[in-house]
Amino acid sequence: MTKKVVINIKALTQKYNLSLRELSRLSDVRHAALSELANGKRESINFAHIERIAEALDIKDIREIIDLKTR
Repeated sequence: MTKKVVINIKALTQKYNLSLRELSRLSDVRHAALSELANGKRESINFAHIERIAEALDIKDIREIIDLKTR
């Protein structure tokens, strides 16, 4: 089985009742980058983006942002 790293942007925006634009503004991560992460279009992850999202939403457990799924 193949594993895939998933960034839970859609779940985060729902949980915190935010739009991608609001999350972009709060985290200082480009809207386009968040959209690509949310739609699984991005092949690489910028750890600075993950850190900024965690800081903006006061997330203490990275597993709330990143997940490992079996395809």
